[in-house]
Amino acid sequence: MRYIIIGAGAVGGTVGGRLHEGGHEVVLVARGAHLAALRKDGLHLTTPEGGRTLPVPAVGGPDELDLRPGDVLVLAVKTQHSLPLLDAWAARPVAGGGTAGELLPLLCAQNGVENERLALRRFRHVYGVCVWLPSSHLEPGRVLAQGSPVSGVLHIGRFPHGSDGTAERIAADLAGSHVGARASADVMRWKYAKLLGNLNNALEAVGGPVDGELRLELARRTVAEGEAVLDAAGIGRAGLEERRAAWSDRFTLVPTDGENRRGGSSWQSLARGAGDIEADHLNGEIVLLGRLHGVPTPLNAALQQLADAFAREGRAPGSLPEAELAALLEA
Repeated sequence: MRYIIIGAGAVGGTVGGRLHEGGHEVVLVARGAHLAALRKDGLHLTTPEGGRTLPVPAVGGPDELDLRPGDVLVLAVKTQHSLPLLDAWAARPVAGGGTAGELLPLLCAQNGVENERLALRRFRHVYGVCVWLPSSHLEPGRVLAQGSPVSGVLHIGRFPHGSDGTAERIAADLAGSHVGARASADVMRWKYAKLLGNLNNALEAVGGPVDGELRLELARRTVAEGEAVLDAAGIGRAGLEERRAAWSDRFTLVPTDGENRRGGSSWQSLARGAGDIEADHLNGEIVLLGRLHGVPTPLNAALQQLADAFAREGRAPGSLPEAELAALLEA
């Protein structure tokens, strides 16, 4: 298998770098300054074992790569960037006949639960991936992953359900490359559990670390809204003890070469000045389901709007005044 990592940021860069170190053929797909740095110097990956530069090939898009049977496409961008990439890659020819959309497996290694639906309109073989892999990408060409003894844990399964030999082979490749992975017949159940955990990404992005009485209460209420919505919609998810056994007990975060992970994926988007943020597909998913099922979601709606405004206006992460944070409790 050759792994084509579409979006070589924090998650994609870590997964691609680890697979490369595990002896697997990998191609990274990136853009802008990050692509230029990858082409010039390679991927600088820092883990608890230290920092090193990996000579992983990098391209800017599907026009620069000849696809072949046995390739695995790993989509690792934020949801707001998925659609044009899915369109671009699905139509690409595969050596011997057929297109990527018809023949190749596509893994959605992304937060949220919308990507798989978008992908299934374009790809026949879609796999959901529940990603629990704390990592950072703040500078071109550089990725930090502090998990030890594995960088994280991934659940991989067919969408909408089921597993197969492809999922098992990919999980085995990852497990042999310092990434905990397992094939799962109910991967979306894990992804909905992860969605609840991601609801406070927006709170961290606009209001800073989720600690102290005010932020912890906001976090609790935000997740409670999400749980009420999923219950009303009849959507099951992995329970707390399952999640702890599968994720928390598998690895710990280790300070690495003086670097620490400063914030989650949404915080990093603001820190990089990306201009957009994934709140529409995290908090926004809860808002959508709440409207469909008649469940109020005032905190998730407020955090979605705040995060979007921060990204649009280029505001610094964590800069929402304390008084405005406190006012959210009255939402």
